[in-house]
Amino acid sequence: MDARHRSLTLVLAIGLASATSLAESQRTRSASGAFFQTPLAVSEMAAKEAVVDTTAGTFVIRLLPEVAPNHVGYFIELANEGAYARTTFHRVVKNGMIQGGDPLSRDAGQASRYGTGGLGVLQAEFNDEPMTAGAVSAVLQPGKRDSGGAQFFVIVADQPALQGQYTIFGRVVEGLEVVQAISTAAADADGRLAERIEIRSVAIRDAIPQAPEPFSTETVEELPRYRAVLETTKGPITVRFSPEKAPEHVRNFLRLASVGAYDGTQFHRIVPGFVVQGGMMNTRREPLPQKVSRYVRTLQPEFNDSAHVKGTLSMARLADPASASTSFFLCTGPAPSLDGEYTAFGVVTEGMEALEALERVALNGETPVEPLELIRVRLETD
Repeated sequence: MDARHRSLTLVLAIGLASATSLAESQRTRSASGAFFQTPLAVSEMAAKEAVVDTTAGTFVIRLLPEVAPNHVGYFIELANEGAYARTTFHRVVKNGMIQGGDPLSRDAGQASRYGTGGLGVLQAEFNDEPMTAGAVSAVLQPGKRDSGGAQFFVIVADQPALQGQYTIFGRVVEGLEVVQAISTAAADADGRLAERIEIRSVAIRDAIPQAPEPFSTETVEELPRYRAVLETTKGPITVRFSPEKAPEHVRNFLRLASVGAYDGTQFHRIVPGFVVQGGMMNTRREPLPQKVSRYVRTLQPEFNDSAHVKGTLSMARLADPASASTSFFLCTGPAPSLDGEYTAFGVVTEGMEALEALERVALNGETPVEPLELIRVRLETD
């Protein structure tokens, strides 16, 4: 187990071993020792989402009643009663997880007991859902598999060491960047937040059907109608596409541009007389929203007979021919060594002077000394 996993396990355990009478929690098992059993059928809970509105932003959980029906039924019951309102996220691991849902956390005077309330209600429903980023799981008392309840934690980064040890009952499908931001808020060595980040409300709704992916339905014959204007710090550059040569690369660029993925990225590599390269998501001025990041994927090569000459738009990649994703380059001179090795999918039709201005900036090796931003990509049609 690496350091991140060790610290995450520690945070989930801190404060729970000394839990006092569960009569103080919002729900307890009955005198007979029976665990909560949801009256809702799996079909009644299917395709439901929980909209978690917090003082740091909103995220959406897709509930998973097919793998954890009682956990989902209990979460829905508490949410509908307003039980999560004014509770706080009481522990975090930076870029690891956030933990909340303790009914005791409404009372700032009980801060020393946060993490001990709302437990001992649910029997474990361990399942095969992966403990990957966005997984929502029930908190347990140490060594007690059947001690879940109101408290939950959300994973920010993959935690394979925790697989099968907690009941996953949901997955964040929108707003994971909010969860990540909460995880990075100022906290002490035990992960206790310096300032309260509260849940305002949790609202249950029918899952919103996903619309078709942008540029997934247009035919190859329709795609040439589109052009992209790259608004850069050195001026606009207009490109036209060649879907007849590389249709999936064209769709990929148009899709990413349409959801704003390229906006605020940097031109990070310049080789005079060769290429200006940009479009890497890790150069973005703001984190990529989850609803956008799902469109980031690798592409199969579509090598073609287009020559790499000044003004050619082509896709960058690693050594693997199938590793192109978001990064692209514009040729600033003839580059025949790239022909048939990289996927060319468009050409500059206006703004060559802006491309030349990008090429002329001072460099440290191949890195621009000054920031060169792709402010936004604007799509136009004929």
